[in-house]
Amino acid sequence: MNSALRLPAAAPLDVRVMNALALLFGLVFAAMAMALGVAWVMRQSLFNLSAIEVQGDVKHNSPATLRANVAPRIAGNFFTMDLARTRAAFEAVPWVRKAVVQREFPDRLKVTLQEHQPVAFWGPESDARLVNSFGEVFEVNQGDVEAEDLPLLDGPPGQAALVLKGFELLAPMFEPLDAVLERLELTRQGNWRGRLDSGAVIDMGHGSLDELKARTQRFIATLTQVSSRYGRDLESADLRYSNGYAIKLRGVTTNRPGDQEDKKVKR
Repeated sequence: MNSALRLPAAAPLDVRVMNALALLFGLVFAAMAMALGVAWVMRQSLFNLSAIEVQGDVKHNSPATLRANVAPRIAGNFFTMDLARTRAAFEAVPWVRKAVVQREFPDRLKVTLQEHQPVAFWGPESDARLVNSFGEVFEVNQGDVEAEDLPLLDGPPGQAALVLKGFELLAPMFEPLDAVLERLELTRQGNWRGRLDSGAVIDMGHGSLDELKARTQRFIATLTQVSSRYGRDLESADLRYSNGYAIKLRGVTTNRPGDQEDKKVKR
């Protein structure tokens, strides 16, 4: 006797549609209920920020001062706080170069600071702007500047890193002369000009840093011989010549007392 396997009849289309809609609405409702629950939990006072731990470089700003200045600018709790805005608030504090902000569950912030390390003044001598070791210009209060023996750099906007690189290249070259390069300037026309601690001004001309280095090396190699010959100190130098340089020595006269003579040195 043969028997056939009978499959259950498929549900009508409208029933299947209703079942799918019911499942969809159920999932939407569950997601909404979950979202509302999460939002309710996030608003609980348990997650209000209760402490900010500050570490890293705090030489110029104490942790207590930082917290007092920045805390009023922090909005939200542990979950809703905007980390980017909080980081910007710390980095807006004088001397702070970079801040790393991390959440620590359930109600704390951990902030690691990196301060600017000043290596030179920037701009006019009366300006309080500084250049850090990355060639970045930053501003501080005039009374906060402790290192008064920093060199003075100047140049067009956005060129601080280049001028600092030039200074780091050229400054050691004057050490054999027992001279200190205390100022280096890049003019808007691209001309480099230096000043030594003796007050002597050196016009280095245009060109790349390699060209400046070559001209300065040529100048330093013979300056001692020239100044020793006349027994006078250097007042100024012009290194823009292709085959030498011109110098002016204090007290070297040609016609009348008080006149000064330019000496052209060829190599």
